[in-house]
Amino acid sequence: MASEDVKRSESAVTTIVNLAEEAKFAKEGVQAPSHAFLSICKSLVAGGVAGGVSRSAVAPLERLKILLQVQNPHGIKYSGTIQGLKYIWKTEGFRGMFKGNGTNCARIIPNSAVKFFSYEEASKGILYLYRQQSGNEDAQLTPLLRLGAGACAGIIAMSATYPMDMVRGRLTVQGQTSLLLSLDGYHPHTEMSPRHYRGIFHALTTVLREEGPRALYKGWLPSVIGVVPYVGLNFAVYESLKDWLIKSRPFGLVEDSELGVTTKLACGAAAGTVGQTVAYPLDVIRRRMQMAGWKDAASVVTGDGNSKAPLEYTGMVDAFRKTVRYEGFGALYKGLVPNSVKVVPSIAIAFVTYELVKDVLGYN
Repeated sequence: MASEDVKRSESAVTTIVNLAEEAKFAKEGVQAPSHAFLSICKSLVAGGVAGGVSRSAVAPLERLKILLQVQNPHGIKYSGTIQGLKYIWKTEGFRGMFKGNGTNCARIIPNSAVKFFSYEEASKGILYLYRQQSGNEDAQLTPLLRLGAGACAGIIAMSATYPMDMVRGRLTVQGQTSLLLSLDGYHPHTEMSPRHYRGIFHALTTVLREEGPRALYKGWLPSVIGVVPYVGLNFAVYESLKDWLIKSRPFGLVEDSELGVTTKLACGAAAGTVGQTVAYPLDVIRRRMQMAGWKDAASVVTGDGNSKAPLEYTGMVDAFRKTVRYEGFGALYKGLVPNSVKVVPSIAIAFVTYELVKDVLGYN
């Protein structure tokens, strides 16, 4: 009897413990998703703010870069960074310096939000797998693993917002097309002039109607290839430089295991410079593939300069081949200087803004 009583007591205790654990898990199950959702929102907000602030700060240089990439090689209007900015200011005024920036921000804000969030999640996943494989629970991400996480983040973010990038490129070039037509005697708002995109939504619907849904992803392949070294190197160089500075403490740049804003800006500038230099030719090809098929950009995008019909590309390799054949290898780096001037502050501001907003929101 005593044995049966003991067994019953043990059974009762076990039942109580199980109920307590179930209640605990149920409580955690209700709270965990809420906390996770809040963390996701904070990360997305921080990334979006970082993208909007950094891109708006360099909007004139972004527009000039695109115009340099796609201008007619036999009708040069922009010969350099300073001259190009002066020309835009003279012909289009202050608003011309920021033409297409609204579309650009509409694209870059969600792109940046997804990119930073994806990097955070990809880093956690890769680090977990790396620790499992190595058997070292204290292992940290190596530069190569950071490159992989950054590449994953870049591909996800770029693919999600690519149609907006396509439209942004055309809206930016549209201003230059109007100017060239006016010089030829056409008024940009008469029936004789080509149709203009009136905004983001109108441009999206027009491209879908006249060129089909595939047109929204023209140049996607070189973008995917280009985003691997570009975004991957951005994150890898930035995070690795920060780690190195914290561990080695050179020149007294580190205080209390924290980097100052100026030092972080320098790390971001170095990361942006390395990434964009490696990936720039693919950015040029992507932009040209986006313009191909748009008949109203014929005065800007031409092959050998002798025809008013824009070149059609059968693919990324064909675009490379025709660009080099008609304009030389240097055409793959058209707009590199203004892009470099743009990238240095843009990437730096984006990284620092992201970390500052994360701190303000209390996201870890």
